[in-house]
Amino acid sequence: MIDIRSVECFLVDMDGTLYIDDHLLPGAREFVEIVRKSGRRLIFLTNNSSKSPQIYASKLCSLGIETSSEDIFTSGEATADYIKERMGHSRIYLIGTKALADLLMHRGHIIVNEDPDVVVLGYDTELTYEKLAKGCFFLREGINYIATHGDINCPSLMGPVPDAGSLISLINCSTNRLPDVVIGKPNPLMMEMLKRRFHVNKSRIAMIGDRLYTDMEFAHNSGITSILVLSGETTRRDLQSVHRFPDVVIDEIGDLIPYVKSKV
Repeated sequence: MIDIRSVECFLVDMDGTLYIDDHLLPGAREFVEIVRKSGRRLIFLTNNSSKSPQIYASKLCSLGIETSSEDIFTSGEATADYIKERMGHSRIYLIGTKALADLLMHRGHIIVNEDPDVVVLGYDTELTYEKLAKGCFFLREGINYIATHGDINCPSLMGPVPDAGSLISLINCSTNRLPDVVIGKPNPLMMEMLKRRFHVNKSRIAMIGDRLYTDMEFAHNSGITSILVLSGETTRRDLQSVHRFPDVVIDEIGDLIPYVKSKV
């Protein structure tokens, strides 16, 4: 195991890493408390664009992890920042939740049903067939197409449920189009947006997450330490065929507690 004590900033995935649905995973609260007491930084980083940072902060607080929206960065926020940087304030047709719409509008974008500059696809837990069909019409016209992230499934207590990546495949079957860019993990664009927002030095950053193809690939693509937890999507059997092994593999986030109680 690498020396976890040298890490100054932990990027912590939430779904499958800290909790599943409304159930906090073992050791999560204590890990957060000890990291903070040691003077290190915690940033809760998630691909899940269905909720706002404020909603995530409220959920963490309800689970006993005191935090604010300032400590949370979502793929929805990174998408809003990316569009603003590359295209300016834009007219967006959104396949996403009301929470994501509110976030995009807060960043100065306009949510429209006609003549969009870009179609944005998020993890839409409020999806309707009408919304999906209209988005496909726009994509066939050649409108810019951005996805907040590409996760195929989202963990739940009942098992994996379809996430944005599944919708990407569905839309591709209908329109023969894939997103022009997928913003969230594993794209290192997410790290660039995060660095600008939080002013962090990535030389002493570690990513903690439960997914090989997003969290761990994101760490590799961004040049930071990768810590895989087996409390969410990934199993030990999955590790038998992995092409790039994480720096650290643990059963659950609480297993890191002995290594964060002191600094080098």
